[in-house]
Amino acid sequence: MDNLVKKPWGSYTNLLDEDYTKVKKIVIAPGESPSYQYHFKRSEIWVIVQGIAEVKLDGVSKKYSVGDVIKVLKEQKHQPKNIGDEELIFIEIQLGEYFGEDDIMRIDDKYGRK
Repeated sequence: MDNLVKKPWGSYTNLLDEDYTKVKKIVIAPGESPSYQYHFKRSEIWVIVQGIAEVKLDGVSKKYSVGDVIKVLKEQKHQPKNIGDEELIFIEIQLGEYFGEDDIMRIDDKYGRK
């Protein structure tokens, strides 16, 4: 199992990796955001444990903070953004049939990734 995986927007740590689920701790630096993306084979549940997020779901943005739970459905376009001054940390629970990183379909990525 991977420990810390660094990304241009922050990092993630795999906490649990099973056939039936994957659980990650996601850390996003202030002002940063992963790509606007979707998945064919999994849904996700995010629980914010530190910081303030602006989350875009299918083009609609909403603000979330500690204790909020966000459900991301299969094929729903999504993007979290850290709009606070401290690290944004959330726990991501992936549910579905496949949890590989190659199921990330990027729509828009400020780091130029495909």
